[in-house]
Amino acid sequence: MRKLALLAIVAAAIAFALNAGRILVVRDVRKADAILVLNGETDRRPALALELLRLGDAPRVLLDAADNARVYRWTVAEIAEQYVHSLPPGISGSVSVCGMSALSTVQEAMQARRCLDAVGARSVLVVTSEYHTRRALSIFRHAFPDRSIGVAGAVEPDWFGVRWWQHRQWAKVTLEEWTRLIWWECVDRWR
Repeated sequence: MRKLALLAIVAAAIAFALNAGRILVVRDVRKADAILVLNGETDRRPALALELLRLGDAPRVLLDAADNARVYRWTVAEIAEQYVHSLPPGISGSVSVCGMSALSTVQEAMQARRCLDAVGARSVLVVTSEYHTRRALSIFRHAFPDRSIGVAGAVEPDWFGVRWWQHRQWAKVTLEEWTRLIWWECVDRWR
């Protein structure tokens, strides 16, 4: 009986390990009032948001950008504003920057409220990195129980893949994201 229980535990651990990367990824793309691009990666996330805008998934895009972090002499929010001004005229009017000082996804959700309220967004499509989709969706649904929240994940093959054991960087990102997800579910969610 003990051997059978041990075998079941080992089999469950192996099954979890093989699917750990896949479990992190959620695809819940839905029509929304606004697309909110989370602060962080600045190439693939905005590109995915603009593609979703082009497909008609939302009429506007909000780019979260740190207004307290500098790249040389410019804040990230100032650089994001320059990016918006560089977009074609038909697109740039639908994209705006939401400056914030958040250091976590939980804080970012709280600080994004003013930007979402300013554009009257009752439904939101959150765009983040693929590996961050499960946690981001959970956090935003917790922060905005009265709004419809969807999520889309930008693929970043240099950083993450669902077969996390194939690359050292993928393994590091998977382990770090699982640590953050567990912390969110066990601690931060209940504060």
